[in-house]
Amino acid sequence: MPGRRRQKRTDRSKLDATPPWEHRERDEPDATTGPFDERDAPDDGVDRIDLGALRVPVATGYDVRVDLNEVQQVISATLAAPEGTMQLGVFAAPRNEGIWDDVRNEIADSLNAQRKGSASEASGPFGTELHGTLPAENGKGSVPVRFIGVDGPRWFLRALIAGPVAADAARAKRFEDAFRQCVVVRGSDPLPVRDPVPLQLPPDVELPGAQ
Repeated sequence: MPGRRRQKRTDRSKLDATPPWEHRERDEPDATTGPFDERDAPDDGVDRIDLGALRVPVATGYDVRVDLNEVQQVISATLAAPEGTMQLGVFAAPRNEGIWDDVRNEIADSLNAQRKGSASEASGPFGTELHGTLPAENGKGSVPVRFIGVDGPRWFLRALIAGPVAADAARAKRFEDAFRQCVVVRGSDPLPVRDPVPLQLPPDVELPGAQ
C-alpha cells in the first residue's frame, strides 16, 4: 500500500470521533496487494481466523495465538514458528493522514535508548521499516527484531517480527506473506488516535475457566 501524504495534524484529527452517517459516501481505499481493508479484501480462498477487527491467515508452518491483557481482553495476535514470532496489532488512525512515520520514529528512539537495544530504518516490501535489536528477556544478549507498519483507511497495522527470522530475509517470507494476507475490519466506533482497535476471540473459542 502506498504511503499516505503527510498533512498538518490538527486538534480535530487527533480524535477519530466523527461517526460515518448513513447518508455519507465513504472514500474507497487505495488499491493494494495487502494487507487489506475489509472493503477491498480479495476472494482468494485463504482461511483466516476472525478476531473481529483483524482476520489473520492460517497456514502450515506457524501457530496463531491471541495475546491477552490483565483483564483478559484480546490485545494482539501472534504468529509463532520455530524460527521466531510475529505479533500483530491494529490501532486507530485519523481519516486523512497516516501515523507510521511518527510511530516509527518513537519506536526507534525508545530502542536506541535501551541498553543492548538498537534500531535503524531500512527499505522493505511494505515500505520503510525498522531493523534492530531488543534486550533478551533473560538479560543476556539481544534479540533481532523488525517493525513493519502499514497505514490504512482509519487504521494502522503494525507487525513486530522477533527472533532469528527477523535477520533472515528468506525465512521471513512466511511471515511477510501472512502480514500481506491480513484483513482489517476497523468498524465505525470512534477511537482516540493510536488506541488499539479491540480484538475478540473467535465465536467457537473460550478462555480456560470461562462460564
